[in-house]
Parts: sequence; structure tokens; C-alpha cells
Amino acid sequence: MTDALDPPAAAPGAARRRSRFARRPAAPGAIAVLRDVFSPELHNHRDVYVYLPPSYGLGAPDARYPVIYMHDGQNLFDPALSFSGAWRVDLAMQSAARLGYEAIVVGVSNTGGSRIDEYSPFFDERVGGGGTADRYVDFLLHTLKPVVDAQFRTRPEPAATGVLGSSMGGLVSAYAFFRAPHAFSMCGIMSPALWFAGRAILPYIHAADAPRGRIWLDVGTGEGVRTAQNVRLLRDLLVRKGYHEGDTLKVVIDARGAHNEAAWGRRLKKAIPFLLRP
Repeated sequence: MTDALDPPAAAPGAARRRSRFARRPAAPGAIAVLRDVFSPELHNHRDVYVYLPPSYGLGAPDARYPVIYMHDGQNLFDPALSFSGAWRVDLAMQSAARLGYEAIVVGVSNTGGSRIDEYSPFFDERVGGGGTADRYVDFLLHTLKPVVDAQFRTRPEPAATGVLGSSMGGLVSAYAFFRAPHAFSMCGIMSPALWFAGRAILPYIHAADAPRGRIWLDVGTGEGVRTAQNVRLLRDLLVRKGYHEGDTLKVVIDARGAHNEAAWGRRLKKAIPFLLRP
């Protein structure tokens, strides 16, 4: 199997657009929806799905929760919204909750045709895209995060904030973590598209300061030799930067792993407890 760009996910439908931050009420363990969120950084709109953990609203009314921002939001929860199946993040989070780990998950939808540009800080001439990830990360931090923190009982501090994604979403998660060490202390990098723009992310990380916190890095053996090699290069780089495997760094080579939502959702069940542990 050779590396390839992810297939485009459907953009949020215009028929579903409502007020800027309209929210459908959700029960604990369910999904709230921020409709038609406008990004002044990117000049576009998207729906955002907010998973509330099982204990949200139950017991202590002032309880607050860590937050994990994830990309490709329409692929995370509902198979009907996904291009090729859903991660079922809700099931992974319920599994983590049974182990005592709970968090709010913010699923940020991609916008279809702008996805490649937003998920890479580097332009790739072969692909003809990439290069606006700085504006995407600014959207997460300066537009979306204040809204989420205002509407939900979050723990807004960096020590309780993470970013996680797969493929191009894994690439932008790694970039966001090292670009904004003041904002994140958890990072999930699943099946990352490290090949994009000639592996430009590797020298970027090499030159960056090492943020405090934990990194989950994984790949499936069914994703191609080059993808696995690139993950090993990133692993070695992270170790040189001071991350310790089993403590601040967890690297998983999934013998059953293909490049799809089912594999990422399955591995998420173990990634969440690792990232959230004290």
C-alpha cells in the first residue's frame, strides 16, 4: 500500500446552517452541536461536534473537564456524516470513562476542499496544496476555544488541553503541539502524513522547543512501508528531544492497523487513558 491523501470528507451542508453558535441540547455522554461556526482567520464556516462525558451534569454541578480538540469532526461520531465510516469516539470515551478518565471532545469538521490547505503549514508542490495551518491553529485557539470554554464546563488551562488527529489531522496535531506549547499538553498523532511537503514537519519539530506533556504516536503495519518508516523517524526525533517512551511518549505499531477510521477508533481507546493520566 502506498501513501495517499485522505479522501475528501463532505463539507457541512448549507441547509443545516443556522445561527453562528447555535447549540442543540445534549444529555451527558451525548453530542452537542455548534452550528455554522465562522472562522475570521480562514473566512469559512463549519459545524463543530462537542462530546460531553458520562458524568457531565451529574453529581457536582461545578465539575470541570479536560478538553481534546480533534479534526475531521464529521468522521468522529456518526457514520451517516462520514465519508468512509466513523471513529465512534463516543464509544472510546465511554470505555475510558469506565477506567476513570473523562474529557470533553471537540470534533472540528473539515471544510472539504480547504482541508489539505488547513492541515499543513507547508505547501507541497506535488500535491498543489497546504500552507494555511497557522491560520487553522489560530482559529482553534483564538476563536473556537473561547467559545467552547464559555459554553461548557471545561478546564481551560494548557495542562488539561490536547489536540489529536489522524493522517493529515495527525500532521496538523503535531504542528499545533510544537507551534503552541503554551496551549497544549497532550498530543495524539495517529497514522500521520509525515511525507507531506518532503517531510518538512521533521526539521520543524527538530528546531522547536519540546513542550511539556505527553505524545501518543502510532501507525498500522497495513499503511505502507514508508508511513511506518516516517513514524520511526519521528519517534527517534522525539526521544532525542527528551520524551521518554512509556512515560511522556507512547509509540504503538498496530499489527492489525489499516489507514481507516475503524483502526483509529480502536487505538483511541488506549490513547485517551495514556494522554489523560495524571
